[in-house]
Amino acid sequence: MRLTVRSLPTALLVLTVAAATGCAPQENSPSAATPAATASCTPAALSTEAAGKLTVGTDKPAYAPWFQDDDPASGKGYESAVAYSVAKALGYRADQVVWRTVPFNNSFAPGEKNFDFDINQVSISDERKRAVDFSSGYYDVRQAVVALKKSPYAKAKSAADLKGAKLGAQVGTTSLDTINEIIEPKRQPAVFQKNDFAKSALRNGQVDAIVVDLPTAFYITSAEVPDAEVVGQFADSAGTAEQFGLVLDKGSPLTACVTRAVDGLRADGTLAALEKKWLADAVDAPVLK
Repeated sequence: MRLTVRSLPTALLVLTVAAATGCAPQENSPSAATPAATASCTPAALSTEAAGKLTVGTDKPAYAPWFQDDDPASGKGYESAVAYSVAKALGYRADQVVWRTVPFNNSFAPGEKNFDFDINQVSISDERKRAVDFSSGYYDVRQAVVALKKSPYAKAKSAADLKGAKLGAQVGTTSLDTINEIIEPKRQPAVFQKNDFAKSALRNGQVDAIVVDLPTAFYITSAEVPDAEVVGQFADSAGTAEQFGLVLDKGSPLTACVTRAVDGLRADGTLAALEKKWLADAVDAPVLK
């Protein structure tokens, strides 16, 4: 017998309508999936290192202007403020954020992580993506050269002008990549475990110049090595901006939610406001050709 809709049992009718609705095209309802997506990015749904907490990694010392007074938990400094903004977007209170010391190179090395995400001026790269996940970029950065004011290399206008210099940078950084791949100096660069050692070497005349990211360069010359100056910055390679991203474990279930949070902070102007507040001293510098 051919059943009509009217003759179907009530429960079966409900299932039929629900199935039909679920299979219907959703082009005209872009928000149809939003409630579920939002719900999956809440503390109750997220599988974090510690239940009900968000564990954030960074190195020690935690350098200015990214952190203030070597205290990531203060909320002061650009990266500290970004971390708490991401946490808030995910539904975590400030007192639910736990900080963990993670050496810079360990943050993106292969292997299981003991943090939910790490924030430590780690540039996104295809090579690093083979070992870890990244959020979308939270800061567009350029590399810069710092030299003592009395150094002849302080007058450099191009990468070619720096080829004879003894240069230094922290190990594993895009700053060191910039030395090796863009400047291509005649002398082997000095490689340091931490930027503190690079700054000491510059101050003591053990290197002619160091390469760091631009905000760090301005902080060094204004607060740490006043006898130094920012020689210049390098333009984006092939028109592609270098970006810092939050580091997550490879295949982390948090990656999509953390990326959504970062994208939201960029879209609503939060990242721009934090940049203006904490990195305002990083004014423009001459571009080295």
